[in-house]
Amino acid sequence: MAILQIFKDLIKKEKSMGVKVKARHIAITTDGAALWAKNNKKGLEEAYKKSNLIIKSAIKTQIKLNIPILTLYILPSDLKNPEQFSMIVDSMVELFNDLITSDSIHKNKVKVSVLGKWYDLPGRIVDTIKSLVDETSDYDNFFVNFCINYNGQEEIVDACKLIVRKVISEKIDVDSITKNTIKDNTYSSYFLPPDLIIKSGLTHTNSGLLLWDSVNSRIYFTDKLWPDFGKDDFKKAVEAFEKQNI
Repeated sequence: MAILQIFKDLIKKEKSMGVKVKARHIAITTDGAALWAKNNKKGLEEAYKKSNLIIKSAIKTQIKLNIPILTLYILPSDLKNPEQFSMIVDSMVELFNDLITSDSIHKNKVKVSVLGKWYDLPGRIVDTIKSLVDETSDYDNFFVNFCINYNGQEEIVDACKLIVRKVISEKIDVDSITKNTIKDNTYSSYFLPPDLIIKSGLTHTNSGLLLWDSVNSRIYFTDKLWPDFGKDDFKKAVEAFEKQNI
């Protein structure tokens, strides 16, 4: 909870000083790789390689814009296509191995976390995730969260299960449960709710990303498939957010 409290205290201080509101946490969906491959007559493997480049570019843009927290939704838990699933897993292994040795990650002290039931995935990606998380565990300048094998409704269900267990074991009283209790038991309990959710792809939904935390989040629809999402699109979304919050 220390990370969350640090940001809360900072925001409170800035508000008292009349500092312009800025995005502290931006969440982005990475929708549209398969459709991009179809539209451009490319293979899925090439689409996911392109997607990885965009993910790494987004992290660099986060650092350049001094955005403390970035959450990227890269694998939903309900993906059914076996071929697509296997390629995504392989592309994630490649991405995370790149991040483990990335000068930018280490120079800027970027801490990587993974939200979701990633431990249920094939061993080749689980081991890579563990290595990346371990390599960046002591960093605290920037935070990057990857939502992997993730579902926003399941996150809330899992939080409720944890709370029920605490009630049964008499660690908490049922009447003491509040909204903060739910937050404290979500996957993203250590982080501020997202100020801005950037929705890639062609559908105007939030894809269930950080459902509990997104009640007050602004949603920016790019109408761009993820492999076409560039740093200028990222900056444009941030600028739109800041203009709305003057």
